[in-house]
Amino acid sequence: MAENMQELGERARAQKEFRVHFLTRETGITEAQARDLIDMIGNEPNSLIREARLLKKP
Repeated sequence: MAENMQELGERARAQKEFRVHFLTRETGITEAQARDLIDMIGNEPNSLIREARLLKKP
């Protein structure tokens, strides 16, 4: 069954929240930083982790 636009939007928000929590847990960046990275880079996990680690470096 095809998803409607509302269901697609809900799934996208859920995926973003999952990535935000994953990045904060794995790299120690803030939730705001994680959201900004996802908005800039997209949802590609390897790229997100690489950039998050660069943000966290002292």
